[in-house]
Amino acid sequence: MRVHGTPYRTLWMEGGVVRMIDQTRLPFEFVVVDCQTHHETAAAVREMVVRGAPALGAAGAFAMAQGFAEAPSVAPWPYARDARALIAATRPTARDLFAGIEHVWSAAEASPHAPADAALAAALAFAEASVESCRMLGEHGAALIPSGARVLTHCNAGWLATVDHGSALAPVFAAAGQGRPPFVWVDETRPRGQGARLTAWELSNEELPHAVIADNAAAHYMSRGEVDLVIVGADRIAANGDVVNKVGTLAKAVCAREFGIPFYVAAPPSTFDAATANGASVEIEERGWEEVHYQTGPDEAGAMHRIRVTSPGSPARNPAFDATPARLVTGYVTDRGVLTLDQLRAAAAGTDSARAAAGATGA
Repeated sequence: MRVHGTPYRTLWMEGGVVRMIDQTRLPFEFVVVDCQTHHETAAAVREMVVRGAPALGAAGAFAMAQGFAEAPSVAPWPYARDARALIAATRPTARDLFAGIEHVWSAAEASPHAPADAALAAALAFAEASVESCRMLGEHGAALIPSGARVLTHCNAGWLATVDHGSALAPVFAAAGQGRPPFVWVDETRPRGQGARLTAWELSNEELPHAVIADNAAAHYMSRGEVDLVIVGADRIAANGDVVNKVGTLAKAVCAREFGIPFYVAAPPSTFDAATANGASVEIEERGWEEVHYQTGPDEAGAMHRIRVTSPGSPARNPAFDATPARLVTGYVTDRGVLTLDQLRAAAAGTDSARAAAGATGA
């Protein structure tokens, strides 16, 4: 990600410190925060300083590595188990968070005499693998975007949602790099405005054509033939292909089906969850009412203010995600290519078979 010409990743580790771009301050301030301990990294995840499923995977891996580094060398496992529980409790829906934690934990278990070293190496490798996966899904997904295409996306699934490259926006950036910059409709994504604040900021940095629209306007532009395809990210993809993503994704999928518009989901391997049967069985995080009631932004002088935008005294509900049935998904943009549901299931079955065979042979 380029910020004023300087390349950044969304988060990274330096000397045991997790450094990350503070997404709660964007687009009005660019701040990098340092998390010295696993407690601080977990708090950053919980408070949405870092967000986006693949980015949460790396954050979980890094935090778990910090937990092992902080643990007493004589008896590290009780401390590490407590750290694991704390990190896992921060956000319940995104599969990537748990994938990162489990990857690091397994590496540490396999090296009982040096778990901290193994954990750090595994966390760094997990993040690098995520970067490469997102780069590849961008390359594969770019083929879906013809010259002059108008792409609609929801929430933020760009660089900031991953360690680098993005998920849903990775094909957009790749197509632009190939000389076919598309126009992007940017859903504002109430209540936290990840589209209006983060996606729009990324596209502006890349000088790509786009427009922020109210969430309610997407169907209007679809009905007028002004959307050629929809690409979204995912927080978890169940074994049957159901997609759990930022609330509002289901509505876009329903409208896309009504108007005959292809609806694609882009995600790295860490987002796929073979252990979850379907979207209905995923715990949907419900966040606080204040996110619906209040908005924060600068006035004309640049001073930041928090103001209420709903009727005083009214309650609110705030589900963070919804589940889109697999039947509404045209294809899944992966690091292996753009897959149909049947191809996705076949690939998953092949992976499971390979794992079973490896276990049977002791590999």
